[in-house]
Amino acid sequence: MPMLINEIFYSLQGEGRWTGTPAVFVRFSGCNLNCPFCDTNHHNASHFSPVDIITEITKYPSRHVIFTGGEPTLQLNYDLIEPLRRIGKYIHIETNGSIPLSPEILSAIDWITVSPKDATLAIQRIDELKLLYHGAGQDTSQYDNITITNPDCRFLQPCDVGNSTENARIIDQTIQYILCHPQWRLSLQTHKLLNIR
Repeated sequence: MPMLINEIFYSLQGEGRWTGTPAVFVRFSGCNLNCPFCDTNHHNASHFSPVDIITEITKYPSRHVIFTGGEPTLQLNYDLIEPLRRIGKYIHIETNGSIPLSPEILSAIDWITVSPKDATLAIQRIDELKLLYHGAGQDTSQYDNITITNPDCRFLQPCDVGNSTENARIIDQTIQYILCHPQWRLSLQTHKLLNIR
């Protein structure tokens, strides 16, 4: 069954726990949410079969494969994941966490990064929590009791609003918030700082 893919590219992971790690990114087109602060143009799409996707992934030397979007859980399936696992790839997804996964897909994924938005979390496992921080007054307490398989992987990431002055203010407020709430760690979009994809 063809999948709608926005792009497949090779770069360094710019955010969270795996910052600096070489990875093949598979960006799915489409999302079940419509966040006004989304900074990813994921709507353009080409049709790829699982075999096409795997062929593209294996052109690059990295073991790490990141499925992102849009929202990857709308299309991700076992027929794509399992062959990648058989050839030794490390399967990582970045999701808004609003869609539960089937047991076979859940067990086949090595790392799940959840970046929650304005939707109820339904995913059954979170390995890393990466929350966009919009500035002073934002309440993160609803995430205090969420179970994370790696408790030190709670990241606050300053929201990029496309304005350098406002971004600097949000970064400063994010730092101040983390200093007062040390269960969080700072995640920066280092790929933007380095001007890479």
